[in-house]
Amino acid sequence: MVDQSAVGRVFHALGDPTRRAIVDQLCRAPRSATDLAEPLHITLAAVVQHLQMLEESGLIRTTKVGRVRTCRIEPAGLQVAQLWIAKRRSLWERRLDRLGAVLAAERK
Repeated sequence: MVDQSAVGRVFHALGDPTRRAIVDQLCRAPRSATDLAEPLHITLAAVVQHLQMLEESGLIRTTKVGRVRTCRIEPAGLQVAQLWIAKRRSLWERRLDRLGAVLAAERK
């Protein structure tokens, strides 16, 4: 079973377009906070705030060596969202299958 508070944190974090852009970049490769800030045209301080939210939600992991903060995607964080969506998809597929069966029976 999926922890509902974890689901809420993940979807809240992904609700922001800047954080989604950061996740997109990290899905390609680990990056430093400075590298993440450059294409977003926002300050390093703003990126660090977004990174904190993403890390608290379990979507990324960061390590700091000296002055460089390196960020990586955390697959388990994405799996929280995937499992939540899959459960709802399965439910709706079963409902649509039943509706299809009812409609097919009515045509006969």
